[in-house]
Amino acid sequence: MKLPLNIAEKLLSLQNGAAIPSSQLRHGIIEDMVSDGILYRPGKHRSLIHVMNQDQLHLYLENRFSIKNLDGYVTACKNENITRSELVAVSSDSKLTKVRTFKGFLVNCYTPIQATLNDKPITLNCLNGTFQFIYDFENFVPEKNVTIIGIENPENFYYISQQQYLFENMLPLFVCRYPQNQSKDLIKWLQLIPNNYWHFGDFDFAGIGIYLNEFKKHLGEKARFFVPPNIEKLISLNGNKQRYDKQKLYFDIDLIMEEKLKELIQIIHKYKKGLDQEILISG
Repeated sequence: MKLPLNIAEKLLSLQNGAAIPSSQLRHGIIEDMVSDGILYRPGKHRSLIHVMNQDQLHLYLENRFSIKNLDGYVTACKNENITRSELVAVSSDSKLTKVRTFKGFLVNCYTPIQATLNDKPITLNCLNGTFQFIYDFENFVPEKNVTIIGIENPENFYYISQQQYLFENMLPLFVCRYPQNQSKDLIKWLQLIPNNYWHFGDFDFAGIGIYLNEFKKHLGEKARFFVPPNIEKLISLNGNKQRYDKQKLYFDIDLIMEEKLKELIQIIHKYKKGLDQEILISG
């Protein structure tokens, strides 16, 4: 049985000498602890709950819930960055709470990229068919002349060597938005570094919405939506009308200040089509 966090917090207050109204501790676990003599309600009205004996409380929690340290248990339940070894130390249970063993995100490149990791120089050089995973992303800083390209779809991320023609005038480092649970790490990292960010996504309202709602609002002026020069021809020839008919605008067009992005929206309306970014893999 797992001790609920709200009950653990109340027990921690009791352990520290507080008395808590019975009305705030209505739970089967509390009733069991009263019956077992760990907690008690003194007085005629029995309106407050106290700890009978702290040593007995410690033993009870360890024997029944495997909690060795109540204060550590409460901290562990609140901390998403805690390690499994730390969970075992406070509760003998590495699955006490969800732990993100692999924070960070994938990167890819077709030309060597210079960066620092924990203040030490490194060179990213992804061989064809491989990616690199950046775990300690808070201390990962590419050189300032590197442009970060955020790719929305996995296939484009894999086949970047076939899309070099799109980024000839820059030194790009590609990052992947997926798996989805890594995207918060990616945003946090982009906020920490000085590098410019280009969002390379689908050319439809959903893709634009992802850019504006997940990236632009956090990154401000250093973020741009990537629009290839031949986008009108691509949409007119290869666009999908159903994509246009099904999607809705989840953003305010009047707030968009990027001229190329506004032009893209006009083109999408003109042809009433949306376009998947995978079309650009072929060149």
